[in-house]
Amino acid sequence: MRISTLSLAFTLLIAGATSALTAGSEADFKAAYAAAEAANKEAAALRNQWTTTAAALAAAKKAADSGDFDQAVASSKEAEALAKASIFQATSEKEAWKALEIR
Repeated sequence: MRISTLSLAFTLLIAGATSALTAGSEADFKAAYAAAEAANKEAAALRNQWTTTAAALAAAKKAADSGDFDQAVASSKEAEALAKASIFQATSEKEAWKALEIR
C-alpha cells in the first residue's frame, strides 16, 4: 500500500512539473497557489498535512514576492500535488489499517 501511495505522489509531482513549464504570469501564480491552498486545507481537514507541502507553498510565495512567477507557479503546482497525495494517503489508509490487524 505504501508503494502505491509513493508512486502516486511521484506521478502527481511529475505531472505538476510538466504542466508548470508553460506558466509564467502573476495570474497563473494566483490560480495555482489558490488551488494548492485549497488542496492543503482539504488535507488539513483529514488531519494529514505534509510538512513538504507547507515548504513548497512557502517557496512559491517567496518566488512570487521576488517576481519569479515561473518558479512560483512550479512550486505551487508541486505543493498542490503533494497535498493531493496526502489526501490520497489519508483516504486510502483510512480502512487499510484493518488488513494489518492481528485476528
